[in-house]
Amino acid sequence: MQIKKGDCLISSKPFAYVLSSKHKDNRCDHCFRSGKLLKCSGCHYVYYCDRNCQKESWKIHKAECANLKRILPRIVPDAARLLARIIIKLQQGGGEEKEYYSKNSYRRFKDLMSHYTSLKNDQKRMEHFVSLCQILEEFMGSSQLPNSAEILGLYGRICVNSYNILDSDMNSIGVGIYLGPSVIDHSCKPNAIAVFEGTTIIIRALEDIPRLDWSQIHISYIDVLNTTTTRRAELESTYYFVCNCERCKESETFATAATCSSCPSQCDIKEDSCLNCGQKISTSFKEKFKEISEFTASHLENMKNVAYLDISKICLSKQKGVFHPLNIQYIRTMESAFDAAVNLGYWEDAQSFGIDLLPGYLHYYGEFHPLTGILYLMLGKIQLHLEKAKPALEMLNKAEKIIKITHGDNHSLFRDNLRPLLCQAMMESQH
Repeated sequence: MQIKKGDCLISSKPFAYVLSSKHKDNRCDHCFRSGKLLKCSGCHYVYYCDRNCQKESWKIHKAECANLKRILPRIVPDAARLLARIIIKLQQGGGEEKEYYSKNSYRRFKDLMSHYTSLKNDQKRMEHFVSLCQILEEFMGSSQLPNSAEILGLYGRICVNSYNILDSDMNSIGVGIYLGPSVIDHSCKPNAIAVFEGTTIIIRALEDIPRLDWSQIHISYIDVLNTTTTRRAELESTYYFVCNCERCKESETFATAATCSSCPSQCDIKEDSCLNCGQKISTSFKEKFKEISEFTASHLENMKNVAYLDISKICLSKQKGVFHPLNIQYIRTMESAFDAAVNLGYWEDAQSFGIDLLPGYLHYYGEFHPLTGILYLMLGKIQLHLEKAKPALEMLNKAEKIIKITHGDNHSLFRDNLRPLLCQAMMESQH
């Protein structure tokens, strides 16, 4: 049976999952919703929407509740809590749990790859593992723990198979292990996408696919808005494979490109002259490019957690006339400027940066990607706020076209965020 673009290929509840500790006071530990919450009277650590969420969560939480209370006010690292929850679930017989991803094929937890040998040779991961074991012993008590070789196998399965659980803005709010979807391989040019509704993962097709053949369906495990070198390094260090997908084999025309001083084309800074017009690239220009690139890299690293508008603007002014508009550093700087302007409520600035960001998103993510759809949605929302109803409607119509494919029209992002804005823009644009 042919799969159409936008079809749901699989949706799955997590085998084990954990809410990120930084959201523990503002999201339900069970369903991840935010709103009015009630604190667990046992541990005073987790919060729930209501008794129903608490009841649903109790099978696993019962085994961790007293331990969470005992070590307060310390916070259990997310990886340690997830590892503990997997150990609890397996002790409760969860190892027999199967999830079918096709009529006759299923996965159990033990079927997930652990990359045990690669893990043992990975110094950074082994240091993390040793510190996790110490935390686990303190948290659960050594009598409750399997032997260290078994724990390493569990840890390996988490490292290689876990998904960041994302909110509707594509920000990570937790981590989960999903049995069925673990069958899906990676590509930097994916034909499917993972989105979340609460803790449920939904894999949707981004293009028409002849039939449901899991060996031909790929999602991206990482953010693809990066150079091939960066993507490959991240995949190798995190998942222990070298990516040879179609995109990794293609030459990168724009990722690190400069703007040519005498024609509208991009320049490869490693070349002696522009490949389009033949203009010589001077040594001083090359040095300037390198200096700005290093300056930008340093500031982008410092702005990983908080974007600053003034610093973003300084970087952008230095890059002007030097970086090509599809240079990844330029796009990342524009992203920081956009986020900072939104956070400060500088709506005219945010609109301007967001519009400048669109060509980069369309080039690297493609049209049918959640982040492209969300950018159109945010721009529409900003323009409505600025009382620019007609351009807002145009942006929101583009968002609708994308989000229908990436999320579906039953998703809360479509239903609760996009649809009311579309109605508002239609009404206001008629006046």
